[in-house]
Amino acid sequence: ENNVKDYGYLYSWEIAKQAAPAGWHLPTKEDLLKLIDYLGGESVAGDKLKEAGTKHWYKTTPSVTNETNFGALPGGYCNEKGEFYALGLYGGYWCSTLEDSDRAHFILIYTNTTRVDISYVDKNLGYSVRCIKD
Repeated sequence: ENNVKDYGYLYSWEIAKQAAPAGWHLPTKEDLLKLIDYLGGESVAGDKLKEAGTKHWYKTTPSVTNETNFGALPGGYCNEKGEFYALGLYGGYWCSTLEDSDRAHFILIYTNTTRVDISYVDKNLGYSVRCIKD
């Protein structure tokens, strides 16, 4: 609860799908790949999505621009037991695309690197959400 004001809530994938308000939805993996490609690829897109400065990020690179106004924050993640990890180190944001019955895709933005990755994790872990307008 102490971090909600700055970082927002962390959601399991099932709850994340329901968190989008009317007229909004979780992005698909394809939506995120298009965004990353538009921003110059995985090796540089992270700095174009991150909030600038070290108010929330443990470290950042000098090239952080947040040119998309995405304002990614390093909310870390939450395991199935409700234990929180990696606050300040990275931010993960769910997308609606499944990898298999147990895992879903998400975008991962790291501290002190320009990278962004799309990967997949267990759907029961808690990550952040950013929605796209319909």
